[in-house]
Amino acid sequence: MNKKLSKSPGAIGVFDSGYGGLTILNQIKQEMPEYDYIYLGDNARTPYGTRSFEIVYEFTLQAVNKLFEMGCHLVILACNTASAKALRSIQINDLPGIDPNRRVLGVIRPTVESIGNITHSRHVGVLATSGTIISESYPLEIHKLHPDIIVSGEPCPMWVPLVENNEYNSPGADYFVKQHIDNLLKKDSEIDTIILGCTHYPLLLPKIEKYLPAGITVISQGEYVAASLKSYLKRHPEMDKLCTKNSICKFLTTESEIKFSESASTFLNTEISVERFVIE
Repeated sequence: MNKKLSKSPGAIGVFDSGYGGLTILNQIKQEMPEYDYIYLGDNARTPYGTRSFEIVYEFTLQAVNKLFEMGCHLVILACNTASAKALRSIQINDLPGIDPNRRVLGVIRPTVESIGNITHSRHVGVLATSGTIISESYPLEIHKLHPDIIVSGEPCPMWVPLVENNEYNSPGADYFVKQHIDNLLKKDSEIDTIILGCTHYPLLLPKIEKYLPAGITVISQGEYVAASLKSYLKRHPEMDKLCTKNSICKFLTTESEIKFSESASTFLNTEISVERFVIE
């Protein structure tokens, strides 16, 4: 593996199982517009949220290796499921053998680091996919930094399909949004902060806020991930030097280019060009 990887500077890789990571990429580009990015969406095998730990890890590692081969020295897993089920294994078990100087970062830790300064009641809710909730990654990470915070999670299996089928503004979406918010608040009525633990969910934010009681803060991950990445590169100038800066962004998908372009415009509010390729 080491022999195949270029030592020359390259783009920052951003990986997601589908389209949701585009909300993360958008925020990162706003914060750091001068950098180059390669966005890889494994749309042919999405969703990851219902898959086993083993399969998510296998798929995510394949994507990370592909981005490394394309010249990336730093890869962001802009996917909560991949961050929950694969990140730690890749960091500990795989990177030392692939290239100990390359880095893979996730979206959960930056979000968790912000929680302590936001919640006053010390009761936090997480709305996420079934896979992320079952992994208990948010409670585990939150308790590492803030052992006093009580965390309650609610799986929302219909929310990603609503977004990806462009139904997030439809009246039908209201039912599923209200249902899961009600379920979460029944588990803990003292929640004053809710994490949107899936990168698709910001598109549902108007409906989420519609059904939330006053006084509850909703955290979308993009701004925290972007700020964390900017800080990381300032603290690691050796990595920053390996990231090219030509303001170029390339999009790749494992599914149909036309389908990806149409759906991506929902997340980015702009037309993009995309290439299809196969992950092996």
